[in-house]
Amino acid sequence: MNIDKFKQQHVDILGNISTLRKLTQAGVAQNASDIARLVVAMSSTIKLHLAVEDKVLYPALQNGHDAGMARMGRQFQEEMSVIARTYEGFAQRWNTAHSLQQNEDGFRADANIVLRTLHERMQRENRDFYPRIEAL
Repeated sequence: MNIDKFKQQHVDILGNISTLRKLTQAGVAQNASDIARLVVAMSSTIKLHLAVEDKVLYPALQNGHDAGMARMGRQFQEEMSVIARTYEGFAQRWNTAHSLQQNEDGFRADANIVLRTLHERMQRENRDFYPRIEAL
């Protein structure tokens, strides 16, 4: 299975997280419009990525001949559903400049938790999951 598209989407999402970090460090209120736009754009990328994983990647693993990979796929999918719901809540809270300007500290705290979790998960997929899939 060719997972280059999945890897590229990870690069895009990780780049967005890096940009959000820089904008936040430069000032949430001053960059509220750009942060909100990036949260919305990143949400679209994440939703597309997850939909393709759910419709293509995970079913392929379930229908494959490697029971260990099928189990690993189920585990990663279940974990990601929790992370996705958490990110969705984050995106709904912080998708407007007004919400960011009203609660800069809340955004910073939320972003530190949610984006770190998302970042760590994608790193785990890149390190532990995708190489095993490519080896099949």
